[in-house]
Amino acid sequence: MTFSHSDRNKPMDFQSIVVKLFYGDRKVLADCYDNIKQYVDYIDTNWPSGITDWGLGDWVPVKSKAPKEFTSTAYYYADVVILSKAAKLLGKEGDYQKYQRLAEKIRQALNAKYLDREKGIYGSGLQTELSVALYWGLVPEELVAKVAVNLAKRVEADNKHLDVGLLGTKTILNALSENGYADLAYELATQEDFPSWGWWIVNGATTFYENWPLDAQSYISMNHIMFGEVNAWYYKGLGGIFPDEQQPGFKNIILKPNFVKGLTFFNASHEGPYGEIVSAWKRDGRKISYQVRVPANSTATLYLESDNVMENGKSITRNELLKVVKSEGGGLRISLMPGEYDFTIR
Repeated sequence: MTFSHSDRNKPMDFQSIVVKLFYGDRKVLADCYDNIKQYVDYIDTNWPSGITDWGLGDWVPVKSKAPKEFTSTAYYYADVVILSKAAKLLGKEGDYQKYQRLAEKIRQALNAKYLDREKGIYGSGLQTELSVALYWGLVPEELVAKVAVNLAKRVEADNKHLDVGLLGTKTILNALSENGYADLAYELATQEDFPSWGWWIVNGATTFYENWPLDAQSYISMNHIMFGEVNAWYYKGLGGIFPDEQQPGFKNIILKPNFVKGLTFFNASHEGPYGEIVSAWKRDGRKISYQVRVPANSTATLYLESDNVMENGKSITRNELLKVVKSEGGGLRISLMPGEYDFTIR
């Protein structure tokens, strides 16, 4: 098998695992498994330390570029984690154990070289370095909050504007919103001056470009998806719709909406295998009205930061289709049966 350097720009096995997560169909993953395994084994053979610089790195950055070795190793780690999960899913216990060990070796090697544990900083503390480490799960559990704080500070120091390339674009909004900084992620996503997605829009763009400056002299495709993660982030970061890895195909839906400041209302819907999933909210002063639709033959798990919640104007304990569990960190975890719900959150 021949491999291209450009494959290092993303987890090469990501598409097949997404099919499994979103549709519950493992056939694509099973069909691709041997090729995924060969790919990972190729990297492991040629870079046995766990650190690799194979690839293009954080391609077409705004101004700051994370070390290619850092991003290549981080995405190699993501490849191996996905491969280990695929092995477990397909009943390949030996491979599962093997690639679990390899993933841990890579994680430890990257952290040993790039993580300042005292400061909670990766490398130079660029947006890409911090967000990639957070999003792909490289950060030691006890340092996640510290690294997230530093990411937020870095974004604020960059005037709440993007300073990422291809790989950082995938992670920056998600790393913020999944670690307590959804408001800042929303501000970052909705800027309208350079560099931003909004800058393209106010200058007439109707597609994603390949480069941030409008007058770029190279990499000038005007219909290029590589900076397009913001579209997926709307569903995740604002609507909070996620597949459940333990019950894929949206058999169970994970709902983690963020009612961000500066936005009055938001509607998201996704047509899953069991029907339409809806997560829609509207702000009225300090009150949030939140509507949810869970399709027939599926369930949902809803996470809310507030514990002052009513459903259809009544206490949520009155609805037999709900099972309320207090979350350890405050707020609520609510199990939902199929149906439509109208929550009021204060």
